[in-house]
Amino acid sequence: MNAARDPRPVLVTGATGYVGGRLVPRLLAAGHRVRALARDPRKLSGRAWSGHPGLEVARGDVLDPAALAAACRGCRAAYWLVHSMNPRHDDFADADRRAAEGMAHAAAAAGLERVVYLGGLGEEGPDLSPHLRSRAEVARVLAAGPVPVTTLRAGMILGSGSASFEILRYLVDRLPAMVTPRWVDTPCQPIAIRDVLGYLVGCLDAPQTLGQTLDVGGPEVLTYRRLMAVYAEEAGLRRRWIVPVPVLSPRLSSYWIHLVTPVPAAIARPLAEGLRNPVVTHDDRIRTWIPQDLLDPRHAVRLALERQRHDATETHWTDAGRVPPAEWSDPDDPAWAGGTVREDVRRVVVAADLERAWAPIARIGGHTGWYHANGLWALRGRLDRWVGGVGLRRGRRHPVDLHVGDALDFWRVDVVDAPRRLRLVAEMRVPGRATLEFRLRALDGGRTEIVQAARFEPRGLAGLAYWAAVAPMHHDVFQGMLRGIAKAARARVVEGPSLVRAAHRRATAARR
Repeated sequence: MNAARDPRPVLVTGATGYVGGRLVPRLLAAGHRVRALARDPRKLSGRAWSGHPGLEVARGDVLDPAALAAACRGCRAAYWLVHSMNPRHDDFADADRRAAEGMAHAAAAAGLERVVYLGGLGEEGPDLSPHLRSRAEVARVLAAGPVPVTTLRAGMILGSGSASFEILRYLVDRLPAMVTPRWVDTPCQPIAIRDVLGYLVGCLDAPQTLGQTLDVGGPEVLTYRRLMAVYAEEAGLRRRWIVPVPVLSPRLSSYWIHLVTPVPAAIARPLAEGLRNPVVTHDDRIRTWIPQDLLDPRHAVRLALERQRHDATETHWTDAGRVPPAEWSDPDDPAWAGGTVREDVRRVVVAADLERAWAPIARIGGHTGWYHANGLWALRGRLDRWVGGVGLRRGRRHPVDLHVGDALDFWRVDVVDAPRRLRLVAEMRVPGRATLEFRLRALDGGRTEIVQAARFEPRGLAGLAYWAAVAPMHHDVFQGMLRGIAKAARARVVEGPSLVRAAHRRATAARR
């Protein structure tokens, strides 16, 4: 039977991540049926391919063996694109190992024909970074099961929105001169995301790859120093001065990356540790088995920059982030249900229809800013970065489109129902949990009511003190924001802005 016409689906784990979010539509375009696994299926609902007839979405966490078993059932193959390198896991290697063990058992129970795993380049040895050692361990755990595993080992992936590319972009854009660790002279063989996807899709129709470990890389080996120079040339920047020194450890490098780029230290450190290891291919068999025209680093950087300039970034490294629970902030929760929530609710009525009033809200954050007191927002972002938070520098994936799960400065989109509702959940470092919500309602006479609600569930005395410190600023910041939204909509303010409620209430006790 032609694999592309096999009625059984192909499972894609990590479907909401950077690689998985691009792999799914390419598998569909190649004629495969796809089952996409996600902790929160809402994050896939806004994708352009979410309504494809060949797609089904499964809810589940890869650390839940039962969910993995259910996801694998009835599939013919699976892609393992999961990596736990995020702040939620104190020991990402342990989390990856347990998830891979669950996958190996689930694949065997479901009788899968193969598992395709995207791992990392790097030769085994005492100097191999914990990050790359973990990737190699996952490959061994998966291969220990009875189902054949195809492991593709890649180094730096160059593409708009990838963590590696964002680190490169911000370092070179922001620093005309930089003191760097010695790893800038380590050889690497970056590969374009387009070519990674070509190999991943091609594996299903290349029987030679079954059970093989294959290196994937671009056509050129160069140093990170040279790659920075290539980026500067493609971005139209002046020559960057790079001074390598021996005293910058991976830990110090990660803090430096954290402060200069949007990538937090929890992710930057494993990546920085990996940069000390040469990551070049030693096995080019896949080029014969799955032939394709590979992009060299210069063209990969050029294509990534073009996509960013045209707001065509398909997926972003922040996509894989978990949407924090926000049910506690629902104003309809019963009064007896949980802890105390502080809230600040304000209202304005503008002379504009719903679509016109919604437009500025859909653009909020990122390059647009927050319509008032942007200096205070920037200061809050810098403070958050200094204490290890995500800060404002992440921006947003697209200047207009919003989907559930999108990162938006130091918030994440929890609810988006255009043109009536947007709820953001805070990912900044705060002693508690916070949301910012906008609700719009059409009124007669072509008017629209905009209700803005900031809600905070404090944690302990620190949370109470935090709210007491920021509450006095709400009048200026939130009143000004509503006026700014009206101005951006080119709408006359009919009523307000005015304070509707500044109080506290009981919130739901539910936790996730």
